[in-house]
Amino acid sequence: MARVSSQDLGSQPIGKILIKQAIPASIGVLVMSLNILVDTIFVGHWIGSTAIAAINVVLPVSFFIAALGMAIGIGGSSIISRALGADSPDKALNTFGNQITLTVLLTVTLAVIGLIYKDAIILSFGGKGAIFEPAKIYYTIVLYGVPFLALSMMGNTVIRAEGKPKFAMYAMMIPSVSNLVLDYIFINVLDFGMEGAAWATSISYILSFSFILWFFISKNSELKINATHFGLNPSIVSEIGSLGFVTLARQAVVSITYLFMNNILFDLGGETSVTAYAIVGRMLMFAMFPVLGVTQGFLPIAGFNYGAQNYDRVRQSINTAIKYAAILSTFIFIILMIFPEAITRMFTTDLEVIKQTPSDMRWVFAATPIIAVQLIGAAYFQSIGKAIPALLLTLTRQGFFFIPLILILPKFYGELGVWISFPISDVLSTIVTAYFLNKEVKTNLMNQSV
Repeated sequence: MARVSSQDLGSQPIGKILIKQAIPASIGVLVMSLNILVDTIFVGHWIGSTAIAAINVVLPVSFFIAALGMAIGIGGSSIISRALGADSPDKALNTFGNQITLTVLLTVTLAVIGLIYKDAIILSFGGKGAIFEPAKIYYTIVLYGVPFLALSMMGNTVIRAEGKPKFAMYAMMIPSVSNLVLDYIFINVLDFGMEGAAWATSISYILSFSFILWFFISKNSELKINATHFGLNPSIVSEIGSLGFVTLARQAVVSITYLFMNNILFDLGGETSVTAYAIVGRMLMFAMFPVLGVTQGFLPIAGFNYGAQNYDRVRQSINTAIKYAAILSTFIFIILMIFPEAITRMFTTDLEVIKQTPSDMRWVFAATPIIAVQLIGAAYFQSIGKAIPALLLTLTRQGFFFIPLILILPKFYGELGVWISFPISDVLSTIVTAYFLNKEVKTNLMNQSV
């Protein structure tokens, strides 16, 4: 099996290969984030600010189901990267086949359950008052497309594990561009309202899946599986599960965070505060695209070289990724501290939302320059197959610090307590991650260097 592209991960200079991996990943995340950003702008101006809040209620549910695909993808891709580095193509093929089977079984089942209990789920995630009806419309239609999104997210990580970041970038760009075009047609031209926004989203997921399916059946992919690879192998499923659970747990905590945030903010400030959080949340997805691109580019490099027992290159990749991500996150911090009101006005003309959101945005991004250590540190342990430290570090920010803080601080500081929880949890989780990452490098990578 030809492995020219994947072998580049172990031979090209770290800075060069990281840029080669990170730029397409960043562009892909950028386009996907722009899609969410512009989608929110379209909805806010063409439907209303309540529609923004409605989508914010639906996102954690749909993204959690889709995150199963990402979890299976990242867990399996860690195995694939290390298998390619260790020259074990059969294990890579079996892993990919198992990923497909698991993704289909789990996401379709959850989507069906989600549709059966949709009213209760929407209410529990903060879809109250005027938010409920538009949220229900959007939720119902989007869940039809979620299994396709899950398969796309799974396939995207495998494409990256093969060392083909440009195709992974295209896979992310297709749904983003198509969603914006369909938004314009369905919402602005045909006046379908929330139904139009939802159908545009679901159709874009299907288009992304179609491209990824084409990639794997064409000559571009190194992974040519057959029917025998789809049968679930207990040992592979267990390894995918242990590593993928890290990603799934992270998304579960994100969904729980949305649940708490939407309900707490609704009680403290009504629809205006929920809308402000929705806008800030979109900026969290959008503004961090270059840092997330570096993190995604780092994963296959660290995994491949760890599998090849080239520990010097693993250390180099950690240091280089942190340096690049820190520079980018500092730039993002500066922009968001200077222009929060202008950014808010892009989303809405609601004066109450415009008045509240800028200060909230500044608090949320206050510790952005230091988060590179937390992101790269957690990603490192996942890339090398160490599931438990990867899980604990991934959950540190939101699970161990942020959620307890938003339950405690508002009792003393009101709504301000919600927003200051963001930088406090960023600082604490970065300190914890830095300690464990430094310990790992000194005790394992340094001692095992060859």
